Amino acid sequence: MATFAIGDVQGCYDDLMRLLERIRFDEHEDQLWFAGDLVNRGPASLAVLRFVKGLGGIAISVLGNHDLHLLAVAAGTSKSRKSDTLDEVLAAADRDELLHWLRHRPLLHHDPALGYTLVHAGLPPQWDLQQAQSCARELETALRGASYADFFRHMYGDEPGRWDPELSGIERLRFIVNCFTRLRFVGPQGELELETKGSPGSQPHGYLPWYQVPGRKSEALHVLFGHWSTVGKIQAAHNALGLDTGCVWGGSLTALRLDGDGSDSWYCVDCAGAQSPGGD
Repeated sequence: MATFAIGDVQGCYDDLMRLLERIRFDEHEDQLWFAGDLVNRGPASLAVLRFVKGLGGIAISVLGNHDLHLLAVAAGTSKSRKSDTLDEVLAAADRDELLHWLRHRPLLHHDPALGYTLVHAGLPPQWDLQQAQSCARELETALRGASYADFFRHMYGDEPGRWDPELSGIERLRFIVNCFTRLRFVGPQGELELETKGSPGSQPHGYLPWYQVPGRKSEALHVLFGHWSTVGKIQAAHNALGLDTGCVWGGSLTALRLDGDGSDSWYCVDCAGAQSPGGD
């Protein structure tokens, strides 16, 4: 059995099918991990959702910011954006079933046997694995509960900017969701910098990519992440492996085999691109 981690699909169903053919995916033997953002901006979010949901237990997908945006729009707490391509999902006969499934996806997946931890965006320097797992469970509980729409009403915003174990209520949940689904750069005091979306080097002075912060408590973990197409495929010296290679922007869609010996374990297919580069 092979296990592959795949970067942000963002509704690019045809490209996903070509990648699965490239890796010779066997649905009877293999397992797929998705780094979140299954939907939006690409042309076929509905097909992607139906396919991944249909894989059942052999597919693990963590939630990304575009997945949460779809859920917030469906709940009536957020408005569609000009670049969104979510109408087909929202109008589908199986919409409620698909959205219920998506809302119950995890924020973090850790496999001690394979030695990898999967998130969409990143981890703040103050969190070790135990803290990250605990925070993921808190947010998952809010998303899966009967009052999930209340969370979506208050989800958006950049504050609080720094972790404090005493945070509570919506402020705590907002910090958690920003880490798991929006994080790129971190400041010298461990504060999140959520405005800059460019590649490393474009950030304000004194800030670093989250995975380069010295002494971060998750540095012993092999963290797989997406979200950051301007970083692209990386196998950094900081135990962080970037999977988002900008398929929706005309880059590529990437898979990393996790159970091999490390040789020739990256697989990519070129993508035509559904939108011009920009945004998150």
